[in-house]
Amino acid sequence: MGKIVGAFEGKTHFSALINEAERGETIVITKNGRPVAQLGPIATDAEPDDLDRVIERILARKVRVGIPASELIDEGRRS
Repeated sequence: MGKIVGAFEGKTHFSALINEAERGETIVITKNGRPVAQLGPIATDAEPDDLDRVIERILARKVRVGIPASELIDEGRRS
């Protein structure tokens, strides 16, 4: 876990915390001593292999017409 700050301190120093997150730091925000949120950098570096696999999975899906949406939703929950 990175830096830990209370909600009030987080609100007061939000701009500084954003700058820390931009530099790669992770900040845990607490409320009444309990961790409730996390502020940190967004992972933007996707591996090319990962993207290729995702594209292959999308293209491999079969288009199905005439199937009720509820059935498709149930199928998505199972996979």
